[in-house]
Amino acid sequence: MNRLALQPDTLAQLIGKVSDIALVLDAEGRVQDVSLARAELTLLGTPDWLGKPWLETVTTESRAKAEQLLQSARAGQDTGWRHINHAVAAGQDIAVQYSAFRLEEDGRLLILGRDLEEVAALQRRLVETQQSMERDFVRLRHVESRYRILLDTSPEPILLVDAHNDKVVDANLAAQALLRDASRRLAGRDVFECFERPGHEELRACMRMALASGRIEMCRSRLGGASADTSVSCVVFRQEEGAQLLLRLHVQEPAAKPVGHQVEGLGEVVQRAPLGIVITDRQGRLREANDAFLALMGALSVSQLQGQPLENWLQRDAVDWGVLNTHLRQQRQVKGFATQLRALSGLGTAVDIAGIALEQEGVYAFFIRDVERSRTQEKPSATVGMAGTVTELANLVGRMPMKDIVGETTDLIERSCIQSALALTQNNRASAAEMLGLSRQSLYVKLRRFGLVSADEESL
Repeated sequence: MNRLALQPDTLAQLIGKVSDIALVLDAEGRVQDVSLARAELTLLGTPDWLGKPWLETVTTESRAKAEQLLQSARAGQDTGWRHINHAVAAGQDIAVQYSAFRLEEDGRLLILGRDLEEVAALQRRLVETQQSMERDFVRLRHVESRYRILLDTSPEPILLVDAHNDKVVDANLAAQALLRDASRRLAGRDVFECFERPGHEELRACMRMALASGRIEMCRSRLGGASADTSVSCVVFRQEEGAQLLLRLHVQEPAAKPVGHQVEGLGEVVQRAPLGIVITDRQGRLREANDAFLALMGALSVSQLQGQPLENWLQRDAVDWGVLNTHLRQQRQVKGFATQLRALSGLGTAVDIAGIALEQEGVYAFFIRDVERSRTQEKPSATVGMAGTVTELANLVGRMPMKDIVGETTDLIERSCIQSALALTQNNRASAAEMLGLSRQSLYVKLRRFGLVSADEESL
């Protein structure tokens, strides 16, 4: 194949167009000639390279890549482009992208380089921008954390409402406790769903007045299911090109008489009792608690718990509270109710709950006994009983197919669970069905199947 012959000037112009730096190396890798097309590369100090091995001009990290570049060029292979850094006395390294070509049989090499300083500058700007975004994100997270702490530690119930569609945007813990929203479903609901219908128009007018005037407006309304009016204050603030309303709620409740005020010294007895004693209102919101209950909860003071629903700390939440509340309303007392109490740390403790309804004070009193230790001591006997059951099932092997043995085991477990649920709810089937996660109809079918329905009910 004929080679294309180029004049030296033409070749120099071509090299200057495709590269920012051009070097000619001898067979030993020493720099014979250097040509620069950009003034910015004078920082490299290329006049000092003449007669020196080119590998000595690169950084330690780039030396291996530079050696591979020279080896590939001497072998007549396509070297591609290699990113190589040169150390300079003033400041950061200078990045150059090199490719190499063999010139003659005597081993001389032509090395062409492109200045990557602009690319490196863009990369540095990208890194700095990324770091700035990360700092902004961390700062935003800190602001959000402070906002959440300020909101949730406020004892006053607060709702944040979108002024455009009247939807609840956020609610603090006090508002969730007041509105019995343990599962945090308030967000996204219409704010008027939280109040009785007769007070909707007054509340709507108050919100519109606050939006128009920019001042704090006050009104009275009544929360759903409440026995007393609620004082509502509205104030508007701008958020993300829109308006939001901050609603503060204050329930007007008559001061309850202190329980046990008729008996001198009873307060000290309650505080020093070894059982946990809790006083709640009829909705289950905690009013008072003694030291034993605070120890069970891992709380430092009763103020950490006041106003919050008791059901938040029971194992089955609303199911347990529903059983307790039903018995106290119907029978005025409950005893022997077994469940678990969740401490503030999240750890559960097995407890036995008894309670009474105090009519004059309009409150419930609960007596909570820690049975974790006694339950632990009973575990070995329970294990022995389970071992006996497993032995009985093992004896069925060979007399029944394994499928039938598994069916017998399932029936035994289902029957035991249903009996336990009925015992816990004192034969309240609606509560037992909810506790077991069954519909009432499914529970009744299983009761008939296991023969747990009385003859009178069977005849119906």
